[in-house]
Amino acid sequence: NTFIGWDRCTLTRGATDRKGKTKMTFTMTDAQQEIRDTILRLCAQFDDDYWLEKDRVGGYPQELHTALAEGGWLGVAMPTEYGGAGLGITEATIMMQAIAEAGGGASAASAIHLNVFGLNPVVKFGTDEQKERMLTPLIAGQQKPCFAVTEPTTGLDTTKLKTKAVKQGERYVVNGQKVWITTAQVADQMLLLARTTPLEDVEKPTEGLTLFYTKFDRDFLDIREIEKMGRKCVDSNELFIEGLPIPAEDMIGQEGQGFRQILHGLNPERVMIAGECIGIARNALKRAAEYAKERVVFGRPIGQNQGVQHPLAQCWAKVEAANLMVMHAAALYDAGKPCGVEANAAKLLAAEAAVEATQTAQLTFGGFGYAKEYHVERLVREALLFKIVPITPQLLLSFIAEKALGLPKSY
Repeated sequence: NTFIGWDRCTLTRGATDRKGKTKMTFTMTDAQQEIRDTILRLCAQFDDDYWLEKDRVGGYPQELHTALAEGGWLGVAMPTEYGGAGLGITEATIMMQAIAEAGGGASAASAIHLNVFGLNPVVKFGTDEQKERMLTPLIAGQQKPCFAVTEPTTGLDTTKLKTKAVKQGERYVVNGQKVWITTAQVADQMLLLARTTPLEDVEKPTEGLTLFYTKFDRDFLDIREIEKMGRKCVDSNELFIEGLPIPAEDMIGQEGQGFRQILHGLNPERVMIAGECIGIARNALKRAAEYAKERVVFGRPIGQNQGVQHPLAQCWAKVEAANLMVMHAAALYDAGKPCGVEANAAKLLAAEAAVEATQTAQLTFGGFGYAKEYHVERLVREALLFKIVPITPQLLLSFIAEKALGLPKSY
């Protein structure tokens, strides 16, 4: 089925041709369509009133997490031997897109997506024992992770991280500070990047950083929640680490190679968040179109006026064009091909399209677009979040300029 509307929506990896090369198609497989349909049905039980209440009072959406865990969805892209489905980032992106599109937006997606991409370094570099110990409870919904990389004084300059892990016998002791740590209020485990060799003692700044996946031990952590503009039910935090002991067996891969390992989670993160942006935008445009058909002013529905039609149609075109780049990047990743430029371009285009679509939808509602009961104002706030994080549009453009156009590195 060629893409013609909301339900046929992706450029995916398809079958292989007679030479064994992966082909790109503009269609979803039946299995991928079933994933989308199933997730939309599952998320329909969490209606607008549910997300309005979460936006007002906060509180982690445990009910959504439990429903997805019971359906086996938390391990969609994890190995089957640990309880996962063994599918690709394409299927994971289709799932995350549907979660956002069903109405939960970033509040729903952010509660789940770290489960899907965050432990990719463990999948790639963990031992069999680590995978069994770390992935199995995550997939079953028995543990929740958080991702502790960003620091307040270094931001995206990851090689300058100041959090230190010092080896003492059969353990490491960690001291430092992290910021914008999502779900730290409810986390059981933590994927932590820390410096084990001082920056001045390594040949390359990317060396000397080590990755750990370990217990989120609150006896050694001071967690301070950050009040923010949106996504109230998924907490963001400052994290102060004082003398945190980490067993040596919780180190992932080789000591000092954590930066290289963490990169294996970044391209999937870009792609999935881009997919979530598409979901948010589609939901906003759907709300706006329905309202425009029903709202009658001067004896005719406002949706009959081209001044209302054209901005919405323009946004639809941009959203669906961005989605093709999202799925193209996902297909490249799953085919084992380089996808950094495409993943970053997908995030750039999808976030910009989502911001424009949600704001246009809000304007379609007129004054009611400013009221919480019509829900689009929440989507406006949540789309803006993804334009900023996990990486700014300026750095995305710098990366694309360097890698795609061959221009000198600017950062």
